[in-house]
Amino acid sequence: MIRILLVEPMNLLRGALAATLSQEDDFTVVAELGCLTQAPDMARASAPDVAVVDVGLLAGDGLRLFTRFCAEHPACATLVLAGPDAPERLRRALDTHVGGVIGTQAAPGDLVRGIRRVARGERVIDAGLAVALVAAPRSPLSARELNVLSVAASGMPSAEVAAALHLTAGTVRNYLSVILRKTGARNRLEAVRVAEDAGWLP
Repeated sequence: MIRILLVEPMNLLRGALAATLSQEDDFTVVAELGCLTQAPDMARASAPDVAVVDVGLLAGDGLRLFTRFCAEHPACATLVLAGPDAPERLRRALDTHVGGVIGTQAAPGDLVRGIRRVARGERVIDAGLAVALVAAPRSPLSARELNVLSVAASGMPSAEVAAALHLTAGTVRNYLSVILRKTGARNRLEAVRVAEDAGWLP
C-alpha cells in the first residue's frame, strides 16, 4: 500500500485529487493539507511514502519548508504538480531533488503512474513540462538583484531597503534602476509584478 500525503491549497482540487487517488486499490491518502507548514509534523505522524505537492506552494518561505521536509523525511518521495506557467518555481523544485513533476493538465492516469514510479524510487519528469522548461526564458536578474527586489517588494523606502541589506541608499537605487531596465517595468511595483508573474522571486 502506497501512503500519500497531499498538499494542495485549493480545497476543491484537493478534494478531487484525494477522491481520485483513493479509488486505487494500492493507494491510501493518509493526510490532506492546504499548506506546507504542517507537512513535517504530519509526515512524522502518518509516515507517507509519497508527498504530492502543488508547485504554487514553493514560493518564498514555502520553498524553505519544502527543503526542510525533504531533508527530514528522505524516505518519503516527492512529486510536484506544476503548470507550464511557473518555470522558475519548477526549476527551484527540481533543484531540491524532488522525485518528479507532473503537469496539472495531465490525465489522472498519468498522476497515478507517476506516484507509483516515484514510490519505487524512479525519477518522473512530465514531457510537456520539460518542453516548457526548456523554452521558458531564464530570469534576466542576478541573484543580488532578485534579493534587492524581494526586499523592495514589501514597499519600504530605498533607505530602509539599504539598511536591511547593509548597502548604501545609492547602491540600492542603482540596483533598482538596473532592475527596471531589465524587466521593462516603469516603476518598482510593476517590476515586482513582472518578477512574481514569471516566478523569478524566490
